[in-house]
Amino acid sequence: MSNQVWLSQLQQNRAIAVIRAPKMVWGEKMAVAVADGGMHLIEITWNSDRAADLISQLRTQLPHCLIGTGTLFNVQQLQDAIAAGAQFLFTPHTDPEMIKVAVAKNVPIIPGALTPTEIVTAWTQGASCVKVFPVQAVGGSNYIQSLQAPLGHIPLIPTGGVTLENAQDFLQVGAVAVGLSGELFPKKWVLAENWNAIALQAKNLMEKLNNPSC
Repeated sequence: MSNQVWLSQLQQNRAIAVIRAPKMVWGEKMAVAVADGGMHLIEITWNSDRAADLISQLRTQLPHCLIGTGTLFNVQQLQDAIAAGAQFLFTPHTDPEMIKVAVAKNVPIIPGALTPTEIVTAWTQGASCVKVFPVQAVGGSNYIQSLQAPLGHIPLIPTGGVTLENAQDFLQVGAVAVGLSGELFPKKWVLAENWNAIALQAKNLMEKLNNPSC
């Protein structure tokens, strides 16, 4: 998938559901729930239970969604993720070698960065966009807004502290999309297997992003 197609998907969907599943069967149910709620960009973290199998299964089960992965720390994990069918790749950090491999495979990679130097480094190495993490620790949407004047040409995806309440704030100040994890998947709901509540949470998020006045 080209970076242009990936960016188009981000601009259409605006939010990524980040699933860290301690059990594969829960990961599958979590993914189906947010898809039912209208979310089409789903990240399965590589430290989830049987992440490769789950990604492969969801590619077939949810053909209308893009299924990617995250929490990738090295080239071997990245290559294994691509082999499993991951359609986009998130890393917590910026590793030039990982970016190089992903670009060669034509799979969008979104490295994690925080400072302007790290963000520009990731971008110039070939990142499709940059994950700003952990954004809430450095000012939340105000930080993203502060980056826009010098770095507005770099698509930014803030994660780490994004909520239903503040997600729209990040988009309004220039983020191309946001990533949410714990906010979409409260531990008590997962343990209770309350997939309907998770689907409703996803639906509420998408309604807020598509109708900012709500």
